[in-house]
Amino acid sequence: MSSKQSTIDFILEQIADAGIISAKKMFGEYGIYCDEKIVAFVCDDQLFVKPTSAGKAFIGEFVEGLPYPGAKPYLLISGDQWEDAEWLAQLIKISAAQLPFPKTKVRSKEKTKNS
Repeated sequence: MSSKQSTIDFILEQIADAGIISAKKMFGEYGIYCDEKIVAFVCDDQLFVKPTSAGKAFIGEFVEGLPYPGAKPYLLISGDQWEDAEWLAQLIKISAAQLPFPKTKVRSKEKTKNS
């Protein structure tokens, strides 16, 4: 079962104050980006935030879950916690601050034939 667009829209609205927020559809589900860093996944209408030491400390007692088969454990954020926009945006902001920027992909130049 894939996530509903209304779920994505609600989460994006709730975390809008965390930075530059966007969502990208991937693998039939969604990746959530903050300031160009992927910070979370929404899979089956559940929010999974990338685990960071600061994010774990901010949450306190946390629950982990797997966003997709073969994934490493992520912080599973319950739907009740989504209602607190300030708390959720702060979690995303704190987590994003500890995550690296994505590596830039270098395109190889096409080789030209010297005949």
